[in-house]
Amino acid sequence: MRRILIIRGGAIGDFILTLPAIKLVRDSITNTHIEVLGYPAITELAVAAGIADSTRSIEHRSHALLFVPGAKLDDALVEWLKSFNVIVSYLHDPDGIVRGNMERIGVRTYLDAPHRVEEGQGHAANQLAKPLESLAMWLDDPAPRIQVANAEARSPRIAVHPGSGSIKKNWSLDHWCRVLHELRDHPLVLITGEAERERGITDAVRDACPDLNIEHWESLPLVELARRLPACSAFLGHDSGISHLAAACGVPCHLFFGPTDPATWAPANENVVVHRVSTRNLDDLSWQEGWFAIRAFVCDRHRLC
Repeated sequence: MRRILIIRGGAIGDFILTLPAIKLVRDSITNTHIEVLGYPAITELAVAAGIADSTRSIEHRSHALLFVPGAKLDDALVEWLKSFNVIVSYLHDPDGIVRGNMERIGVRTYLDAPHRVEEGQGHAANQLAKPLESLAMWLDDPAPRIQVANAEARSPRIAVHPGSGSIKKNWSLDHWCRVLHELRDHPLVLITGEAERERGITDAVRDACPDLNIEHWESLPLVELARRLPACSAFLGHDSGISHLAAACGVPCHLFFGPTDPATWAPANENVVVHRVSTRNLDDLSWQEGWFAIRAFVCDRHRLC
């Protein structure tokens, strides 16, 4: 059996955008064991979706020496790395130190992949899969798809994720609270995580909507979130990792984009609608414009009203 290692750190969205490249490897080479070296809380999505076979934590102390020129690596690590026929690395390695260490210990085929995506150079998933063309693998579909076991069945629930990894990518919290009030006659789900809790978004929504019956999914493991998201008939959010997860799970998404370019970063999945502010500043998105866009998506397109 061929063994292939994908090294991919980064945040949730970065990893999900890499899934089409990993699946391309899966589909192109038969009888292959694919392992992902990264952050298990994120990379376990690939295993749960059947795109990868196993995952290993990149945070193990023995991996730090990979970034030291000519370092004496742990024998067990060397044996493990040499067990792979191909290693595809998305590590930031501008000086080629990791590559040098891999070649020195006898890794058979080591392929550098882009650590970061450049706006204006095509969709992120295509950029991340580009290095695989040297192995005669071409990506036709940049849309990641995640199906986990025991996924919940579709229901009329509307999911709202009012945060992201950057405040600049967020619409006004007051406006989101007003959206929740406007949709109060529908089953609602509020999705929050560590970023929203640290910025006070979670408490602010609770304080602003004490009379609303909202199901709260807070800091769920990603695989569990992937199991629950298919139960939602619509997802409302921004350019965030959770939005990419919702789209990959097949949920119709309406996403507000400000500073980031949708042509590069928006999920390529079907049923994703992007509303971009012309000024690239979400502070300039008025309540009226935002609500009209959401209402058209939820009520007119998906007949949830």
